[in-house]
Amino acid sequence: MDMFFTFNITLSLAILMVTVYALRPLDFGVFPTVLLVTTLLRLALNVASTRVVLLNGHTGTAAAGKVIESFGDFVVGGNYAVGLVVFSILVIINFVVVTKGAGRVSEVSARFTLDAMPGKQMAIDADVNAGLITQDEARTRREDVTREADFYGAMDGASKFVRGDAIAGILILFINIIGGLAIGTLQFDLPLADALRNYTLLTIGDGLVAQIPSLVLSSATAIIVTRVSGETKMSDQVMSQLFGNPMVLGVVGAIMTFMGLIPGMPNFAFLTLGVAASAGAYYTWKHQQQELVAAEEAPVEQETSPEARDLSWEDVGPVDIIGLEVGYRLIPLVDRTQGGQMMDRIKGVRKKLSQELGFLIQPVHIRDNLELAPNAYRILLMGVPVGEAEIYPDRELAINPGRVFGTLQGVETRDPAFGLEAVWISPSERDNATTLGYTVVDASTVVATHLSELLQSHAHELIGHEEVQQLLDVLAKNAPKLVEDLVPKTLSIGIVLKVLQNLLE
Repeated sequence: MDMFFTFNITLSLAILMVTVYALRPLDFGVFPTVLLVTTLLRLALNVASTRVVLLNGHTGTAAAGKVIESFGDFVVGGNYAVGLVVFSILVIINFVVVTKGAGRVSEVSARFTLDAMPGKQMAIDADVNAGLITQDEARTRREDVTREADFYGAMDGASKFVRGDAIAGILILFINIIGGLAIGTLQFDLPLADALRNYTLLTIGDGLVAQIPSLVLSSATAIIVTRVSGETKMSDQVMSQLFGNPMVLGVVGAIMTFMGLIPGMPNFAFLTLGVAASAGAYYTWKHQQQELVAAEEAPVEQETSPEARDLSWEDVGPVDIIGLEVGYRLIPLVDRTQGGQMMDRIKGVRKKLSQELGFLIQPVHIRDNLELAPNAYRILLMGVPVGEAEIYPDRELAINPGRVFGTLQGVETRDPAFGLEAVWISPSERDNATTLGYTVVDASTVVATHLSELLQSHAHELIGHEEVQQLLDVLAKNAPKLVEDLVPKTLSIGIVLKVLQNLLE
């Protein structure tokens, strides 16, 4: 029995450490099943230990093994009333605080995860249409969304097992004490004091051996359902978010130091912690100042101005096949040095459309236009505007897919690509909007999606003689005789171009 009890404690601690070091809940997706198995293992050990306690409890406190006896002696400490009180407190903490809270969080998380699934699926579709991700990446993200919903649904059910295990621990306590006293006094003729001593110590030890792993697993359940997905470990997040602000540590240090100066207070403890908090505040502030100085001293690349030269025909450029004009407030979106992502999004759109349409989409020439509104952009084909809209680079667009569960505060508008109702919201409202069923995209994705839809609808205008010749050159590598007999003997390039344009239209 000692080996099984020790293994149970070791397993629960290992599970707790996995939940602490997991970067996101799905990294430990098998946790609901593990929780069920460990609960059944603990209940099986409870049944086995109860049998041993009731059968051999009259022989002494070592009847059920050294583990139960050691735990019982440590908590009881010669006073059985204290032992019962301590055990009761552990059961209350496990059942009322940890288990009940974790169960409620699991229930709410499962509900909101299921409600947010349509919005997440539409966000993935929007990224695919904008060319930001491939079909394989979209498939992986859809699987993650499904796994997340399944995980929280399973956790909602698994938390009921943990709660039932806590209730079973309370009932087993009373059964062991009452049954042990009855068996010891009536069947084995033990004095009431000896029976009370033996069976109370064994019962408390048995209960602790079961309740401590149960409390550890309940804590692991609470940690994983309240865990926010991130790219850093929980310990790093706690240190950076809890102790990363020197003002917080400074105020805490000042308050603790003031309390340490009050007569009659435990001055040493308060002053020690006050000095430690103040030193931590100074160290954090000093470290942040050093980072700011290092950032300011970093070399900045300066663009060299081109040499003056005479005008030539090279300065008269041809009309852009595809053009994008932006207002001055949208310039950071297309400037990679300022963290702009629009260039990468547009490249993804071109790659996706080239694969779907079968010919290379011309590059998109982007320029600023002071005649436009600061937040406006305009899409041109052959120099002719085909679409324009206004966006907010510091906000995100929450699109109503047709079924949402609430309203959002922000600038009401319509999605320029599909004409759906939408609201420009602050980035801090993204999670709330996703939970309500909205599809949330950033400003660069809005422009890329709008561009993708316009290029698809005007695909027949994008293919010309050069594109047809390139298609024939590629085809000639695999079927040279076919190309030789077709063009120009049977059909001219102009006729082939017209056929392809009609097919695209």
